[in-house]
Amino acid sequence: MPRVKGGYKTRRRRKKILQRAKGYYGAKSRLYRVATEAVDKALSYAYRDRRAKKREFRSLWIVRINAAARQGGLSYSQFMSGLKKADSPLNRKTLAYLAYNDPAAFSQLIDSVKQ
Repeated sequence: MPRVKGGYKTRRRRKKILQRAKGYYGAKSRLYRVATEAVDKALSYAYRDRRAKKREFRSLWIVRINAAARQGGLSYSQFMSGLKKADSPLNRKTLAYLAYNDPAAFSQLIDSVKQ
């Protein structure tokens, strides 16, 4: 069986993996076989967590809105129901931003929802 050295394409493929593994600890950044496993695992975690991030931020926004609404004397569900009835165009992200950074504007929203 002839000896295969692996040419340009093999080197390019391995270099790409090792480049992605740069900064990993020990053999994971130096040895191709170990680096391949580490990079595959990292990419799967990244894919999973891009989706988890959306869930985590939505729950954070809800917690912030709820805390601010309760200071105004409403529960989260009452506040959101009132906003929906008032046809408010604000989404949870902007409501959480207002609750966190501009409590005066948020209290005006609460007053408008109460009426």
